[in-house]
Amino acid sequence: MTFISPPLWRTPAVRHLAWLCQAPPLINASSVFDVRTALPSDYHEQLHELDQNPEPLHARLADANNRRLGRYFENLYHFLLSDVLNWTVLLRNVPVRNEQGRTLGELDFIVRNPATGRLQHHEVAVKFYLAFDTGYTTRWYGPNARDRLDLKKNRMLLHQSCMTERPETRTLLADHQLDEPIESAIVMPGYLFRPESRQQPSMPDWINPGHQRGHWIRSEQISRKDIDTWVPLHKPDWLGSYQTCECPGAAATREALTEAARQGWPRLFAEMKPRRDDNGFEEHQRWFVMPEAWPGTP
Repeated sequence: MTFISPPLWRTPAVRHLAWLCQAPPLINASSVFDVRTALPSDYHEQLHELDQNPEPLHARLADANNRRLGRYFENLYHFLLSDVLNWTVLLRNVPVRNEQGRTLGELDFIVRNPATGRLQHHEVAVKFYLAFDTGYTTRWYGPNARDRLDLKKNRMLLHQSCMTERPETRTLLADHQLDEPIESAIVMPGYLFRPESRQQPSMPDWINPGHQRGHWIRSEQISRKDIDTWVPLHKPDWLGSYQTCECPGAAATREALTEAARQGWPRLFAEMKPRRDDNGFEEHQRWFVMPEAWPGTP
């Protein structure tokens, strides 16, 4: 069997977009939209052309709030919809308010699906959760332990994706000449991280078994790991498999680990390996290094 390395993208943003094109959803639900089912047959060619001329993508990502990973992801998803899938984005980030002016929520995207001609409401998020054994069950917490997968899933399914059912939203859409049936969809790719142990955490049936994954370890345990091939990942390189032409070195990793331990912060790292085509290095595994106090009492 011949193994072929994935493309070595020149442009990090194109690498992130390529990941989004193939990222599986974290959860299973009837309203989940898997973008892989809507990709055009020439999307590979589109990505390679974009890698040679990334200005259109960079223009979409040119946002003062792009330091926030969630905002960067939304902008990336907008480009996927409009420029790769060729869907019409009609509204984005529109607040829904009641008669008293109180904000009830926000519509991430209102789009027109060209295959069906129907309106769709897309709620999007990219998430990272770590399995933690509480002693009686497994909880999936975010690096900020106030975030939890089951709570986020319920909010996406029971609140955010239901916003178009509210009369306030119907009035808002009618004001934009969008008074017609609308379908809701959830887009939530990301990674789930397991503790470094042979015992696998329990998985509720609503977690997509094909999700992307990594491992996590306590900072106090890191001394027994070989980190010579690790590199610290900075947002937005949390999105997708990291690539580099530079040989990994442990100095930056040790510095990041020292700072994370001093601050009590989580840090994400990619364990690298040489590419099969000898063109640099690619991510083999990813590791969250967590402080001893995590998750605390969220």
